[in-house]
Order: sequence, then structure tokens, then C-alpha cells
Amino acid sequence: MIIDAKDLIVGRLGAFVAKQTLLGEKIDIVNSELAVVSGTKAVILKRFKQRADRGTPAKGPHYIRSADRLLKRMIRDMLPYKNERGKTAFKNIKCWKGIPPQFEGKDFKTVPGAVVSKLPNYKYLSLKDIVRFLGGKLE
Repeated sequence: MIIDAKDLIVGRLGAFVAKQTLLGEKIDIVNSELAVVSGTKAVILKRFKQRADRGTPAKGPHYIRSADRLLKRMIRDMLPYKNERGKTAFKNIKCWKGIPPQFEGKDFKTVPGAVVSKLPNYKYLSLKDIVRFLGGKLE
């Protein structure tokens, strides 16, 4: 299954993907940098900055500064990734920046319950903006 993450809420998308991969489905997520996190800009950036500033630069922990890897990490936290069932489900998830050449011309699915228009207010930030704030490089 190929899912287009453009304008999808990360939490709802992640819950759907986690459930499907636990059932044995392989999922590719394209346009992962266009997925959104709901909340005000100040609160979202404060939370991610606090996570990125933990530890020391020499020893870590080092925080992810790439949109596709950040989305995959958020989905991992919704899986029981420490046991065998969760590990195999996590291996069935692939996240991509943009649309790679092997997926051009194919049908993309969306998660109807995760569309950003379902939010009661339009306060959200895309993963691309969060990664740019954290100092990540966008291609």
C-alpha cells in the first residue's frame, strides 16, 4: 500500500499505519515532509527543540533532523517495537521524501480520518518546517 502523507495529521496517520503493519501489510509513505503536526507553532517548536537539546553533542542522544526518518520514528513509538511482532511490523514501513521514481504513475491512498481539514482550528506545522527549525537540510 502506498500512502500520500500530504496534509495528513502525523498522529492519526501513524496510528493507521501501525495498525496495518501489525496485520502484516507493507506500507510506503511518500511526501513525508508534507505531513503535519497539530498545535500552535510556539508549542510544537518548543517541544521539538527540547528533545533535540537533550544530552551533549559528543555523546548524544542525537535527535533526528530528517523529515522521513522523523516520521518513521514517530510511527515506531506507536508499535510494540521491543518485541518480535513489533520489529517485523516496523521493517514493513518505508518513508520517502517526495515521490521516488519507482512510485510515479501509481495509485496513492490516503487516510480519510487523518486529513488536516478535520482539525477544529487550523493551527498546525508541517514536518518540513520543524526539520528546518531544528537545523536539518532539505533537498
